[in-house]
Amino acid sequence: MTKRSEPQPKKYDVITVGAAVIDQYVRSSAFEMKKDSGVPSGFDTCFPIGAKLPIDEIEIQTGGGATNAAVTFGRQGLRTATIGRIGEDIYGDLIKDVLSKEHVSTNLIQTDKEHRTGQSIIFLADVGQRTIFVHRGASAIINKREIPWTTLNTRWFYITSVGGDLALISMILDRAEATGASVCWNPGSSELKKGYAKLAPLLKRVDVLDLNREEAAELAGQPIRHLKKIIQKLGGLPHLGLLITDGPNGAYLHTKCCTWYAPPLPAKRVNTTGAGDAFGSGFIAGFIPTCDLHTAMKMGMLNSLGVITHMGAKTGILSEWPKKAVLDRVIIRSARIHD
Repeated sequence: MTKRSEPQPKKYDVITVGAAVIDQYVRSSAFEMKKDSGVPSGFDTCFPIGAKLPIDEIEIQTGGGATNAAVTFGRQGLRTATIGRIGEDIYGDLIKDVLSKEHVSTNLIQTDKEHRTGQSIIFLADVGQRTIFVHRGASAIINKREIPWTTLNTRWFYITSVGGDLALISMILDRAEATGASVCWNPGSSELKKGYAKLAPLLKRVDVLDLNREEAAELAGQPIRHLKKIIQKLGGLPHLGLLITDGPNGAYLHTKCCTWYAPPLPAKRVNTTGAGDAFGSGFIAGFIPTCDLHTAMKMGMLNSLGVITHMGAKTGILSEWPKKAVLDRVIIRSARIHD
């Protein structure tokens, strides 16, 4: 009689997938703010070409959705690895060093000998909003052939921007289904540009879809103000839930039966870069040990609060599980949405 093989234990709790880059933050009071109702933040940042402007603050940190999320999971004691691509340069070495110090495995990080590590220059305004100049470099070209697919074994895949490579997304989903892993996907702009028709079949295979309100409106083909119609179009796609962050207005979670809303926590915004990464990864980090959606949403809100009140996308990420009194600060209530 043939002996049945026992299922292999999960090697990781979470594998994050996506960008691994260097972020350079620049803050200057010389940036002139002008109101503009045509942009999401409501403001344009202006400065004269040819001028030499003083910089009030400058900082260099590692960034990218995959590494930002990985640090959230690593700090919560979850066994974590990252799939991303870096250049063969000092910035790539820095990214791996930071991940290692945060207890994140770098065994799945790819090194590109032709392209440099991706970089972003982030101009910060005094209101906490930012404009980002991006050179994606090696981060945008993850090599599918270098991923050890047959040995990937995790409880969750957390996917961020992958440079529009939907074939890579499909292969991750195949592996997740083959091993019983869950998937959270926070698509980047390159994926969203593919449009609803191409993305919907993939989104129906994920457990959690994580978008900000502008991204959700773009994907649903609706004006930003029509949140109810946006949720009606997207809410039925993921198995578990649809997350929609709404900047300073809080966040929403839509499940098969209802929609929940978390109002924003009071805080002085220093930097919004990485807030979305912090919310989504905080949500999953809260859900993994509890299987409770309200706790997950509270973790997402607190994690993003830490990020927006500190410089950089990783500095304010929660370093431990919050105490009950801290979790109770986050209010979760049934959402009443009127377009």
